[in-house]
Amino acid sequence: MATYKEFHQYSIEKPNEFWTEQAQLIDWKEPFTQVCDYSRPPFAKWFVGGKTNLCYNAVDRHAAKRPNDRALIYISTETDEEKVYSFAELQREVERMAAIYKSLGVKKGDRVLIYMPMIAQATFAILAATRIGAIHSVVFGGFASGSLATRIDDAKPTLIVSSDAGMRGGKAVPYKHLLDEAIALAEHKPAKVLMVDRGLDKEFSKVAGRDVDYATLRDQFMDARVECEWLESSEPSYILYTSGTTGKPKGVQRDTGGYAVALASSMKHIYCGGEGETFFSTSDIGWVVGHSYIIYGPLIAGMATVMYEGTPLRPDAGIWWQIVEKYKVNVMFSAPTAARVLKKQDPAFMHKYDLSSLKHIFMAGEPLDQPTHEWFQSELQKPVIDNYWQTETGWPMLAALPGVEKTPIKFGSPSFPVYGYNLQIFREDGSVCGANEKGIAAVIPPLPPGCLSTVWGQDDRFVSTYFTLFKDPLVYSSYDWAIKDEDGYFTILGRTDDVINVAGHRLGTREIEEAIQGHAAIAEVAVVGVEDKLKGQVPMAFAVVKDPAILSASPEAKERLAREVIAMVGKELGAIANPSQVHFVLQLPKTRSGKVLRRSIQAIAEGRDPGDLTTLDDPSGLEQVKQAIADQA
Repeated sequence: MATYKEFHQYSIEKPNEFWTEQAQLIDWKEPFTQVCDYSRPPFAKWFVGGKTNLCYNAVDRHAAKRPNDRALIYISTETDEEKVYSFAELQREVERMAAIYKSLGVKKGDRVLIYMPMIAQATFAILAATRIGAIHSVVFGGFASGSLATRIDDAKPTLIVSSDAGMRGGKAVPYKHLLDEAIALAEHKPAKVLMVDRGLDKEFSKVAGRDVDYATLRDQFMDARVECEWLESSEPSYILYTSGTTGKPKGVQRDTGGYAVALASSMKHIYCGGEGETFFSTSDIGWVVGHSYIIYGPLIAGMATVMYEGTPLRPDAGIWWQIVEKYKVNVMFSAPTAARVLKKQDPAFMHKYDLSSLKHIFMAGEPLDQPTHEWFQSELQKPVIDNYWQTETGWPMLAALPGVEKTPIKFGSPSFPVYGYNLQIFREDGSVCGANEKGIAAVIPPLPPGCLSTVWGQDDRFVSTYFTLFKDPLVYSSYDWAIKDEDGYFTILGRTDDVINVAGHRLGTREIEEAIQGHAAIAEVAVVGVEDKLKGQVPMAFAVVKDPAILSASPEAKERLAREVIAMVGKELGAIANPSQVHFVLQLPKTRSGKVLRRSIQAIAEGRDPGDLTTLDDPSGLEQVKQAIADQA
């Protein structure tokens, strides 16, 4: 058994041999003739000439061997539905959906835009697209019309698949009026809209000649058989939009073969999940984690995957652990935000259920702070493994690899560079940082299999966005500050644009948040840089308190807590990092994927318009920030 270091070194020094071995984890219709074509840097093509299909690897090959094993476990605590699909049943449903697509004129290379809640039909819709060689583009359900319209114009879908409504916290969130408005705003008009009617929005409007009903068409294609379309490895499988700094959306384009191999290898070496086991990711199909580790990764590995519509608190804070017990979940994947939500609840919920099947839980989506990491692991009594990656990479860049070597967990650190990534920390002049020296995390190309192959329809933007940090060396920039300790463990310190310049001192907001998080009364915190005439910028903190009673306490008690918090920052980082003000709130404004809307908080603190709030989950977080600032004023 190789050590982590040997395994990683082999992947960097002998990539052809390494990736040829990993490629055996998936099925190929035709073998590849070249491992990597890097003749046009920074563009890389993996497994050139090989033909495969993502849907075949996720569904058909398992249905042939283990037809009755569980494949998809659909659970909604919003509508109180649970349904388990075997691999054979999943294949039938995917073929029915694929037959519907073909009847609506969808061909290989056409785009299918999916605007859906977390329901089983969304899984069928995604897999049916890759089955017939169409390119799916999932847009988070409930996303605002304007943002959806720009994605429709960029992807130019032949077909849009949607639903009447999603559900959140027991309330229906209607989708159809948002979709109709988006299509009206968009220059590109899809030929057809396929509607899955859940009966949640009885009033939703139907456009004659364009909108078609899923249930009606499914009845027509109950016995349909649709063969897989074999794609050359570099042909696109999907487009996933990520926020850009300019108006035009940035469509991350994913290939087919490289992505399948990267995911299959990650299931073995990182997540340690195998055939017949169960994987539960609490993400959403609208995000990259949902693509890689709700849909494709677990199914490619022959695991059952849990698709969950609901929150971590409904009907109570034990729901996730109840699911673990009931379905004998072996591997779990969640986000630091969720852990911080659970931290505010009674920990008894985490000890109420039998978690003996669970090997470990992985966390990603934003930096996992040390206090939360430590708390979560001690409560669960299971390894909590932080991993770091981006929409662009499609799978982890930094992680422990328990499938290779069980290395010690360091709280607050996502461990080491994953195999295939020649990831270093660079100074701003392009030289490599030493131990404990802060710099920018970047990857020396070629990027490994599974990462974005380009920006959809904008090759020039792929180069200008990601590969222009230095003239020499050519690197893929993560746009994240990082630091590596003397043992080789990495810590992500936040975005390069999350830096506060206080009187010429550059401070990462993550470092200040980490210090504040160490206070026993604080559950969560966001720090933003606010304009200051004297110092340029000063840090301002918005802290979520564990005990809501603090908010109605006397001004003196709040002032005392604020002073304690500031003192902690001074002790950890020096007085220069002290927040100018500490505001106490019950919740922070977040996106539906749990990312804190720091830019909006900063804008409000500076008296500006908070900007685009299409991904805002709950408006009350933003109101609390406004109120806290008004109260202080």
